[in-house]
Amino acid sequence: MADNYWDNYWRERKSRRRFLGGALATGAGASALALVGCGDDDDDGGDSLATPTAGAQATATPVDPLAGAKKGGVYKIDAAGDPPTLDPYGNISFLTKGAAAAHYSRLFMYKAGPGIAYGSVRPTPDAAQSAEASPDGMKWTVKLKPNVKFHNLAPVNGRAMTTEDLKVSWERANSATSTNKPSAAMPVDKVEFPDASTMVFTMSKPSAVFLDVLADSNIFYIMPKEAFATSGGFDPAKMMIGSGPWVWNKYEPSVKWLRDRNPAWHNGGTAGAPFFDQVETSIIPEYANRLAQFLAGNTDSSDVNADDLPSLIKQLPNARIEARTGPTLSFTFFDPEAIASGFAKDPRVRQAISMSYDRDALMELGYNVKKLRDAGLKVETKWHNLVPAGETAWWVDPTGPEMGDAGKYFKYNPTEAKALLSAAGFPSGLETTFQYTANRYGKLFNDIAEAMIAYQTAVGVKSTTDVQDYSSKYITQTFLGNFKGIAFGYETPFPEAGSYLTRFFTDNPTNHSRINDPAMLKIAQDAASEVSEEKRKALFVQAQKLNAEKMFYIPNVAGAGTGWSASQANIRNATEFVTKAYGGYAEVVPFRWKG
Repeated sequence: MADNYWDNYWRERKSRRRFLGGALATGAGASALALVGCGDDDDDGGDSLATPTAGAQATATPVDPLAGAKKGGVYKIDAAGDPPTLDPYGNISFLTKGAAAAHYSRLFMYKAGPGIAYGSVRPTPDAAQSAEASPDGMKWTVKLKPNVKFHNLAPVNGRAMTTEDLKVSWERANSATSTNKPSAAMPVDKVEFPDASTMVFTMSKPSAVFLDVLADSNIFYIMPKEAFATSGGFDPAKMMIGSGPWVWNKYEPSVKWLRDRNPAWHNGGTAGAPFFDQVETSIIPEYANRLAQFLAGNTDSSDVNADDLPSLIKQLPNARIEARTGPTLSFTFFDPEAIASGFAKDPRVRQAISMSYDRDALMELGYNVKKLRDAGLKVETKWHNLVPAGETAWWVDPTGPEMGDAGKYFKYNPTEAKALLSAAGFPSGLETTFQYTANRYGKLFNDIAEAMIAYQTAVGVKSTTDVQDYSSKYITQTFLGNFKGIAFGYETPFPEAGSYLTRFFTDNPTNHSRINDPAMLKIAQDAASEVSEEKRKALFVQAQKLNAEKMFYIPNVAGAGTGWSASQANIRNATEFVTKAYGGYAEVVPFRWKG
C-alpha cells in the first residue's frame, strides 16, 4: 500500500487527514424532529430523529443558529411505542437506538448546521478529541476528550470516562450476541488501549468508512464499565447511564419518558446546550391520537401523514413544517431456505414479484402526491434502489440509464411477471406466507404492504398473511431471517451508504436472507476500502445493477417519498438543520428551544 493512501483519501473528500476536536455546539445546531428509524417517514416513526430536506414554512436560517437561545422549559414530543429493550447492544430496534442516543455518547457523531444537507453530513468528534490515521491507512489512533463525564447517577456518580469504558463497550459491541458489530463494517484486526485516553485500531486493510462507522448511531455506544459489572453495577436493559446530553429521570412503559438536561455535557459549547431543562416523550401508539395531541398544543413536534398535511397547515398556519425525502429503505426479502433451495432460488421468481408491483401507484397511495402538488407543495416520487433514494450521492435511479437492462425489473409488467413465474416452473403460480409488522411503522407502510399482497396475488403469488407484532416477533425473528416465505419491512437508515451492502451481503447476523453471493460480497468489501469517490460510486452502481438483475432484495417505495413533520410555531431550530439515522437526541434536540 502506497504511503500516500490517506492523503489521497482526503484529497478525494477535500478534507484533512486528522479530525481535531471542537464542541459540536460551537457551529452546529439541530435538525428537524421526526421520530423515525427503521420506521416510516411520515407516520409511526419511533424514538429517533429524521432528516428533512426542505421546510414548507421554514424561517430563514440565522447566521448563528444559536443566537438568542433561551434556556429552560420542557420539550414535549411523542413516540409510537416502547423499545424491546433499553440495552443498545441487546436489540436492533430503532426504538432502542434512538433512546440510546439521548443518554450514551459515541466516539464520533454527525455534525448538523446551516447549509449542511442530509447527504453531506460528516462525522465530528463526540467523546473523541481526535482521530488520526497512519499514512498507509492501516492504523487509527483515537484520543478521548479530557472533559467527558458520565451522568451523576449511582453507581457511576459522575466519574470521568476512560478507555476502560471503551474496552468493555467495544467487546460488547463485537460479542457473539451483538447484531450491529463495528468490525463487520470495517476490517479491524485488533484494538489496543495503551493509556486512559487512547484507543488504537489496527486494520487488516484500509477503511474508507472508519469515522462513519464510529459515528453511526446503530453501532457503537460508550457505556460505563458499571453496565457490565457482575456486582455493584446497573442493568442496561432497565436503565441508561451514559455521558450524553440527557440524563435518565423516569421511564414508564407505554406512558412516557422523562429526560433531564445534562449540565456537564461535553458538547454543550459556550452557549451551554442542551437548552431545554427536560424532554418529555409521550408513548402514543395511535397516529390519530398523536396528531390530535399536536393540534391541541399538547406536544411540540410530531409526524404528519401526507393526507393530513393540507388541513394541518390550514388549522395551524404558523406551524413549522419540514419535509424529508427518502432516507428509509423498504424492501421485500425471502427466507434463507427459500433463497438457497426453495421457491425463490430461481431469480426469475424474484424478478416476477418485483415486476408485479406498480410503484407509481404505490407512491400515490402512500404519499398523496397529486393532492399535495396541487396544493403547491414539492413532493418527491423517486423509487428506492438497493440504496435508498435519500442517499443521493450513491443512489442509482431505477428508471435511469445507469441501470441498463436491469432497470426493466423495476417496471410494472404483470404479463411478463406471469411469464417469468411460468418459466421458473410455476405456471399455475405458487403459495407462500407473507409477513410484515403492522403496529409500528404506520398507516403508509401498512397500506403499501396490503397493496403489495394484492399485486403479488394478481400474478399468481398467493400468500397467507402473517401480520406480526413488531417487538416480540418481527424485529427479533423475521428481520433476522428466522421466518418462512416472503417478508416486507424497513431497513435501518444507515448514515454511511456502504452499510447497506455490508448488511445485505456479508456474513453477519442481519444478512436478512443469508445471501451468499461472491460477486456481491466482493463489491461490499471493495466499497468499504475504496478511497476514490469516482471508483466507489462505480461500485455502488455495479451493486445496484447486480441486485436488480437477481433481485435478492426487492426495493419498494415506502420511505422513498416526501415525509412530513410539524413543530409548533415557537420551537426554534425546528426545520433548519438535518441529520442521519438515530442520533437526533444528541445531534438535534440539545439545540432547540422555545422562543
